[in-house]
Amino acid sequence: MEKGDTRGFSVIILQKVLGAAIVLFVLLPYMSGVAYAADLEGAKDHPILKRFGGSSIVGYNVKSFDDYALQTSTYRNYNPDTRKRQYASSPLAVEGRYTEIWYEAPGETSSLQLFRNYLNELKAKGFTILYDSQKDPAAVKWAGYLNPYGSRKDIKTNRSSNVFRAADYGGLHVASAKLGRPDGNIYVQLTAIEWGRDDAVYKAKKGAYIAVDIVEERPMTQNMVVVKADQMSKTITATGRIALYGILFDTGKAVVKPSSKPAIAEIAKLLKQNPALSLHVVGHTDNVGGLEFNMGLSKKRALAVVSMLTQQYGIAASRLRANGVAYLAPVAPNTSEAGRAKNRRVELVPG
Repeated sequence: MEKGDTRGFSVIILQKVLGAAIVLFVLLPYMSGVAYAADLEGAKDHPILKRFGGSSIVGYNVKSFDDYALQTSTYRNYNPDTRKRQYASSPLAVEGRYTEIWYEAPGETSSLQLFRNYLNELKAKGFTILYDSQKDPAAVKWAGYLNPYGSRKDIKTNRSSNVFRAADYGGLHVASAKLGRPDGNIYVQLTAIEWGRDDAVYKAKKGAYIAVDIVEERPMTQNMVVVKADQMSKTITATGRIALYGILFDTGKAVVKPSSKPAIAEIAKLLKQNPALSLHVVGHTDNVGGLEFNMGLSKKRALAVVSMLTQQYGIAASRLRANGVAYLAPVAPNTSEAGRAKNRRVELVPG
């Protein structure tokens, strides 16, 4: 190259620019904070995790407080009555702020590629992997595993709400992880699936999807207003019954939670102030699970309330009758979590 000739430098610069562009092009499909297709309106990434490059959010749901069963062992089967998965050992019960995000990956991305990118991202963030189906030799029978996704009608999505439930089990990969923090642990569960074709019915595109469930552990803010005995008496006189929402139970269980004690105490006060009053204690549930299951559950919950009143507050058993009606007397549609919450209640009926 002669003195003053800049053509050589131009070639070198062009080569470097092209080289950088090629590297950038190769890296784009991996974990990044950039989306190339339009996200679902109002949806956004969780701060703890980047997204797979070029993917878009097609499902989104956030709850300020909810419980979650985190998989830590081999999946065994699906219980259609409780609409819950069953595992080799009990899942880890966690609760706190819940975020659910469904991502649709670009182009020819496989579910395994998508899954491993997220798993590597969790490890890089300091998460401890609690379960990885890739390392579980018994994780070969997945029948029914995706069924619970079909009941998630409260998720906002621009795909069918059954897009996960209807996917092929052959491309299914699952993992769970935990990040320990002094102010509350963070738990993540990954569920990656694959669609082998475009499907107009489920609004699915050929390629991979991943559901990212994140629970930020934190105590629930107790904001229940306890109905006082005097108000119970007035409402029963005026309407013939009263619905109480301050008596709480864990999902699918019939053990009264300790936070329910103020409500139980007011029922006892009502009965002591009105010696001639007898009550039917009636349990009501939402429609999650079969009728037979919920009939039994609602009756057991009513019995648990009666037991507390007789054993802890000295109310005569002859003044109380426990009954359960499952989801046969709803006060709201069971099509949303808000409606289901209204239907989960204990009612007092004189008689």
